[in-house]
Formats: sequence, structure tokens, C-alpha cells
Amino acid sequence: MRWPSLWASYPSQQDEANKKLGTNTSQTPGEALDSFLSTSKSASTSPPSRKSADWSSLITTTSSQLFFARENILPTAVLTGTCLALYAFYRSYLRRIPVAGNISPGFFRKRSLVGRVTSVGDGDNFRVFHTPGGRLAGWGWLPWRRVPNEKKELKNKTIHIRLAGVDAPELAHFGRPAQPFSQEALTWLTDYVLNRRIRAYVYKRDQYDRVVATVYIWKGLLRRDVGLQMLRAGLATVYEAKSGAEFGVGLEEKYRKAEWWAKLRKKGMWVVAKKNFESPREYKTRHGSETTVEAAKGK
Repeated sequence: MRWPSLWASYPSQQDEANKKLGTNTSQTPGEALDSFLSTSKSASTSPPSRKSADWSSLITTTSSQLFFARENILPTAVLTGTCLALYAFYRSYLRRIPVAGNISPGFFRKRSLVGRVTSVGDGDNFRVFHTPGGRLAGWGWLPWRRVPNEKKELKNKTIHIRLAGVDAPELAHFGRPAQPFSQEALTWLTDYVLNRRIRAYVYKRDQYDRVVATVYIWKGLLRRDVGLQMLRAGLATVYEAKSGAEFGVGLEEKYRKAEWWAKLRKKGMWVVAKKNFESPREYKTRHGSETTVEAAKGK
């Protein structure tokens, strides 16, 4: 019976295995198989014998010898390492993040998100369906890598993004009147980003479960900062807060220059006379609580 010798690493071990099992090495493979099947059948209906004990001992011994054989250690280590590396790569770069709450703290300020904008809620925030890896990972051309179109399919599957460093005029919330140019800001942002692929450099998650981020979009061959373009269009102000204002590295000065440029040319909301102008910050203060207004925008 030759097949047990498959567990042996060397010819001497094969001979020893056949000797322990009392097999006839002159048997043909067919005869060896018939012999083994008849032995197994009789063993299943009779009490355990010394030969079955020898058989179990042989399997344990030869299996351990095979595992720890020098020629097998390196391939096993390489295979295990490769599997672990692929799993780590998937978790870091290809696993989809459904909502803001699933972003780990270590992700912020170190990584970016790629996705498609599925809806725009206000002049400075929108929702993104995360598509890790982009087109290289199959998004947009593989059947199982598609962005849903129906609202019910998108429920609890999008990340709420708040543009970092900018503040757009406020829409009407909770019976409060809308600010001038709030609808223009919403229309501009919708036309600019809706159904487009974006990259968001994320900084933190705010108390309304939105991710504060600097967002970029490709327009032709150029990458555009969405917040910066809003400031240049005169449809947002630089975000002013006592604490917690977020800007990307080196972006605050650039944002303030863009706001100054829009004021100088009376772009967008800056066409309003200075004495009649009310910034989004002043609007929130006048209505008593920034928290209430921001909470309405977060919904």
C-alpha cells in the first residue's frame, strides 16, 4: 500500500511507514487501495486494534515532520505573510466606509476618502458614497462595484461632508428666514459637485456626525479645491469661530486672499452694500445659537 507514504518527506521514512503498516510494497496501486478499504471497513466494525493505533501515530508523526521540514518552512511563511499583507491592504485601502461613524480616529489627518457625491444638503455640506480605490478597484465598470441611485438604497451608506474653512449663507431652518444668496450658494455647489467624484482630506468628525474635510474635484486636467472656488465666487466666507476652525496645511491664508479678491470685485454676496451685509457667522449669532443652526444643516 503506497499512498500513506505521501506524508513522508524522505525515502527512508516511506520505507519505515510501509513497514509499520505491514504493507506489501509489491502491490499495485489498485490492490493497495482495495486492501486499505477492506481494512478500514473491518476496523469500523471491530474494537480498536494495535494496528489502528500505529496508523494514528504514523499520521501525527509524519504530518509534523512534513510541516517542520526545512524545505517547507519558507513557502509556508511566505504564503502566510502574503495572506496577512493582502488582508491588511484590503482593510486600509479597499474596504468601503459606509458612514462617518465608521471612520477610525487614526484615519483623520493622515488619509483621504474618494467617493461620489450623491446629494447636496446646504451651501457648504453634502453626502458622499465612498468608493475606495476608485476606477482602478472596479467602481463604475464592474457590476458589483456600482454607486446606488435610489434614495432608499443610499440610506445609512453615505458619509456627510462639511467643507472645512468656509461658511456659506444659511438656508431657512426651523422657521428662520434664509440669508440672501443662500439659494445661489446651494445651486452653485450642486452644479459643481453633484454626481462627481471627489477626494476629501478629512480632519475630524463634528458633533453632528459630519466629517470636516478639504474637498478636491477634477475639472479637466486641473484639481480644484471646492471651498476655495466657492470663496472666489463670492458665495462663502472664511469660517470664523472662537475655536475649532479647520483648514488644511497652508490653506487659511489662501482662503483669506480669495475672500478679499471676491470682496474687491463685488462677486456674489459681496455686491450687497457693506452696511446691509450679514455674514453667516453674524446670522447664527443673531438667531441665538450656532449649535441650533448647524444641527439643522446636519439633518
